[in-house]
Amino acid sequence: MDKPTYLTVVKSNKVVEASYMLTLAEQRVLLACIAQVDSTAELSENFRFEVTASGVADLAGLDSLSNAYRDLKKAAEKLYERSVIIDDPDPGNPQITLRKTRWISSIDYVPGEGKLVLSFSVGIIPYLSQLSKEFTKYKLMHVARFESVYSIRLYELLVQWSSAGEREIEIEWLKKQFQVEDKYDRLGNLKKRVIDPAVAEINEHSNIWVRYGQRKSGRTVTHFQFKFGLKDQPKPRQQLTDADIEREARPGETRAAVIARLTGNSVAKDAKPGETFDQALQRKKELADVKRKLR
Repeated sequence: MDKPTYLTVVKSNKVVEASYMLTLAEQRVLLACIAQVDSTAELSENFRFEVTASGVADLAGLDSLSNAYRDLKKAAEKLYERSVIIDDPDPGNPQITLRKTRWISSIDYVPGEGKLVLSFSVGIIPYLSQLSKEFTKYKLMHVARFESVYSIRLYELLVQWSSAGEREIEIEWLKKQFQVEDKYDRLGNLKKRVIDPAVAEINEHSNIWVRYGQRKSGRTVTHFQFKFGLKDQPKPRQQLTDADIEREARPGETRAAVIARLTGNSVAKDAKPGETFDQALQRKKELADVKRKLR
């Protein structure tokens, strides 16, 4: 494989939003192979991809090569049996509402070399190659250090909407696509076991930051609302309620100073009694303009 820094994953959005479950080791193997695909060219069903234990170790930053050998062997045991369910797979034939296909058509494990050799199935190839629109693209290095399969899935769903910077996802749909609909009946368990760890890993290891809230339909929470962006870009200003400001205020602190401190803005020291946050920002800007003219 190429160096992890250069590897890029490209998937049709149909696969990004598909329903499937893979272990972390299986995810890493498949992503390492997908990153070797030229997404604009034709891919033959007979093309053989190679993934080595040392390559996986480099990719994931594993301390022990023996762990990489173990993970590779585990992936070889069941990966052939894994399938993916794609909704509305063929826009040209709306009568087909879903397609179930294997990820791979064959797999060989070479224990002496710590290597897997595999081919993608004919059913999945159209969603990995000759892609010209409606696809998601990202650097493999941005998900390589994730320890949860849900982190990878959630990251892809967010990056798919990278131009918007926000995405609302129906909870029942998410559980179906992650194939956990029978596993987490309570919202609290879903958040604790799936969403919160995924958000934490994305914030720690990837190139984007993310935070989320939830929306109710009636009395029931039905949607997660995600906001996200590149880490080298500023986060949108935090929206604070009067209750937030009153609760977080320190003795003698002005309203503007509280807002500035909580949002990470440096106008706290400049805020005057009774001054709003925007007024403090504007006055600071005007003061800077005057100082520049006097130089």
